[in-house]
Amino acid sequence: MIKPTPNPPEENLETESTSPYESADSRKLHDAAERALDHYLCPPGNPGPKRKSGPMYAVAPDVDSEELLANASETLASAKHIAHDFANLLPAPHRTTLLGIAQLVMIGELAVNRALDNLEIEADKRL
Repeated sequence: MIKPTPNPPEENLETESTSPYESADSRKLHDAAERALDHYLCPPGNPGPKRKSGPMYAVAPDVDSEELLANASETLASAKHIAHDFANLLPAPHRTTLLGIAQLVMIGELAVNRALDNLEIEADKRL
């Protein structure tokens, strides 16, 4: 009987390499996969590399909390007014979306104002 395919060559299977890195590209892919897994599955105790803050838009470390909160409150109030004014120019579906965003900004503004009130109450108690 004649076989349609020849027998495979005799190789020593024990000495065959089992490395997944057959080429430099596969090594790069493996490293990229490891970085992605580390990014998404990094334990909470290990926050990963620290980000550097640039000098642009940096807040001076000696500014007190009350001043920061007052500035944040004014910024949120401005954003709320801009969103309301712009919402009047949009068609209905987009208007409701922008009004929802304005409401979220307003909630943030209320929280910041409450924090300001709390600081004022704490300051009064100390006196």
